[in-house]
Amino acid sequence: MKKFLEYHLVEFSNFTLTPYSILMALIIVVATWLFLRFVKKIFFARMVKRVEQGTVASIYQIIKYVVWVLSIIIILQTIGFNINYLIASSAALLVGLGLGVQQIFNDVVSGLFLLFEGNVKVGDVVQLEDDIIATVKEINLRISKVETRDNVIVIVPNSKLISENVINWSTIDKKTRFKLEVGVAYGSDVKKVREILLKVADAHPAISKSPKPFVRFEDFGDSALIFHLFFWTTRSFRVKNINSDLRFAINDEFEQNKIVIPFPQQDIYVKELPKTTTPEK
Repeated sequence: MKKFLEYHLVEFSNFTLTPYSILMALIIVVATWLFLRFVKKIFFARMVKRVEQGTVASIYQIIKYVVWVLSIIIILQTIGFNINYLIASSAALLVGLGLGVQQIFNDVVSGLFLLFEGNVKVGDVVQLEDDIIATVKEINLRISKVETRDNVIVIVPNSKLISENVINWSTIDKKTRFKLEVGVAYGSDVKKVREILLKVADAHPAISKSPKPFVRFEDFGDSALIFHLFFWTTRSFRVKNINSDLRFAINDEFEQNKIVIPFPQQDIYVKELPKTTTPEK
């Protein structure tokens, strides 16, 4: 048995691979995997009660990367690789690869910043520059996974979450303010309009009662009086549904109170018709 474990499967000048080294490498991999499962289930199960879930996930990702890097180094030394020799011999190769994989390296560094800074965490609702609104599901070393309102998983490079303007709708108290624009015809009772808008907002179960909704008479438009209804809600991810509910209710209330929602129109006044000439025969 001892002779079998020490049998030289592969042999170079500075490296020898034996069944024993392969067995030890497999043991290290299994031990690392079991250790990380233990950390995730036992340690973080207690920690999540005191720390936000997104922060816990970020801490776990950092620990996982560090543990796996250490395990790989131990495995390389176990199977006979000289780490110093490996780093020195691959330095030129790494420089060459670096020129070709700059974007990947940028994404990896951005992933580390995301995990350490915690500006964007798992569970946060974010809005990207291309108007994608989604919930962060995973933050990995190079890419992150977000889920849109249509339950579609979008793969986002981490550099995009760092270098571009990203709105994080997940605030401390979880309440976000939104506004709904409404136009009514000139001559409408503006006080009645304000009363209806507040009534509709107060009746919606997803709109916060504190702070209270309020109405702003925004402007005299080209064909309508413009009002903005401001409200707060904790359901920022589904706010489009709330806006739809409000528009249905506002339309019903306006019909009952004879308040008209105008459509864009223009009046053309012709002062003088052009003179027509009779063609010569």
